[in-house]
Amino acid sequence: MCSAAVSVPLHQKIPHLLTLCGGLRHLNQIHGLLITSSFVRSPTLSSLLLRRATDFGCMDYAERLFFTSSPFDGVPPHVLLYNAMIRGYAHNGPQENSLLLFEEMLQRDLKPNSFTYPFVLDSCTRLGNYGYGKKAHGQLIKAGYDAVASIASPLFKFYVEMERSCIAAGSLVDARRVFDGMLTKSIGMWNKMIFEYVNLGDVESARRLFDDMLERDVVSWNSMLSGYVRAADVKRALDFFGRMPAKDIVSWTMMIAALSDAGNLIAARRLFDEMPERNVVSWNCMLASYTHHGKFQQACNLFLQMHSQGVTPDGYTFVSALSACAHLGDLGLGKWIHINLIRDGLRLGAKVGTALIEMYAKCSDIDSALKVFVKMTEKDVFCWNVMIKAFAMHGRIVDSLKLFESMIKKGLPLNDLTFMSVLFACSHGGLVQEGRRIFSSMEKDFKISPRMEHYGCLIDLLCRNGQIEEAQAVVKEMPYKPDIAVWGALLGACRVKNDIKSAEQAMEKIQELETDEGGVYVLLSNMYATSSQYNEASKARQMMEEKNIWKTTGCSSVLEASVFREAP
Repeated sequence: MCSAAVSVPLHQKIPHLLTLCGGLRHLNQIHGLLITSSFVRSPTLSSLLLRRATDFGCMDYAERLFFTSSPFDGVPPHVLLYNAMIRGYAHNGPQENSLLLFEEMLQRDLKPNSFTYPFVLDSCTRLGNYGYGKKAHGQLIKAGYDAVASIASPLFKFYVEMERSCIAAGSLVDARRVFDGMLTKSIGMWNKMIFEYVNLGDVESARRLFDDMLERDVVSWNSMLSGYVRAADVKRALDFFGRMPAKDIVSWTMMIAALSDAGNLIAARRLFDEMPERNVVSWNCMLASYTHHGKFQQACNLFLQMHSQGVTPDGYTFVSALSACAHLGDLGLGKWIHINLIRDGLRLGAKVGTALIEMYAKCSDIDSALKVFVKMTEKDVFCWNVMIKAFAMHGRIVDSLKLFESMIKKGLPLNDLTFMSVLFACSHGGLVQEGRRIFSSMEKDFKISPRMEHYGCLIDLLCRNGQIEEAQAVVKEMPYKPDIAVWGALLGACRVKNDIKSAEQAMEKIQELETDEGGVYVLLSNMYATSSQYNEASKARQMMEEKNIWKTTGCSSVLEASVFREAP
């Protein structure tokens, strides 16, 4: 015997139809059904229609329904309708309208409920309107909603963001008060509170909260571990890591980074090798550790191991590997990475493209560097800076200046590194007048205050071209205490002119800096020898030995700065 089918009333079908609704066209059909069936007068069904419209981001459509007399003609103001619109504005914006509708509710004597306040607080958080948020907090306390779980989370988030913005506050007093007042706290909420303490640098408060937890997950342990890592407390981090009941890839990678930052690459690599599983982030962490500490051959070896194990590299992988190739001058590996892994699309953006340009330029293949630059669809200012300096290093000074002028014509945002690069080009091209003009234009035309490094470039330019008196005048007038690079440039100019007296004065200033740069002593010794002052030359060499300073063959950090180093 077949049971008779149960007929479901239309008003019970509509909520289900709204959940199945796939877009504005279906929404219009359901809206028409509400009108023809007179269910449009139902606040519950009308609010569900509004809510679904806001889910699709159709705020214009929702506004037409809510604010016009038709199609909601005759529907009295109701808290459900206001809640639907306040929620819609909170999610889609403008958030100011959420607060305006909330005020309108109060003026109409409609009582906000536990579904209203979360979205009002969310809007206040997004707007940074902390005064209004505190006001809403006071109202919900009076209404007796302060213990409602659905309100506690947005309230907590509101105070966290408020106290983050108050730099002078330096604490999480109000956020902690809300946290302590929660009747029930999920592990996620405990983890959030610990994370905020860690983010603030208050590791001790984070640890006390961690110890109070009745139940923990791996996120709890990782949050606390990150506190010790951020504080560079490697000893406590290692102890904590050893006591973790469960570790994931994040835990291992975090600990590897901590050991690397502390300079203990051997321990970092040992931990890396012990990892039960790795992802591209953990490989990148170890790879970046090697390049950061100048272990470029180890970085290349690790990259090849990563490739052999079938791990798919990402942009961070390529930047580290290409940087290692650049420093080693390993054009073969760098080109292989480009052709076989990155290929021709440069799909990984400006950072990878810039790393390729740097690699080719440092490996003496300036034409390939230029090809990469031209093909790149996305270039940031640092990419332009690197190409300008790459041209200069390869003697293509005119191309450097053309690229600089092109940046200006395109209206690109120049920065202090742009001027470092182009002044470097002027210095190596002997363009004294052009260098003076560009230096003076920094502050005058581009509102960029010259740093010590810019003065150093100008002084180097003047010294290289025999303008030692003007260089000395710049040294006296600049608002910085001259560093070893400035005095080294002056000393080099004195050597060209064989100006022993000025060289001795520069050497006195260098000795005050207590530098271990051997190149300056060699320069002075050679000057004395050229002038047949062999006793003085011997004294300069003897001074090097007494100070235990040795000149590295073919290298002087005084006379040549790193080409591609980005200033801090």
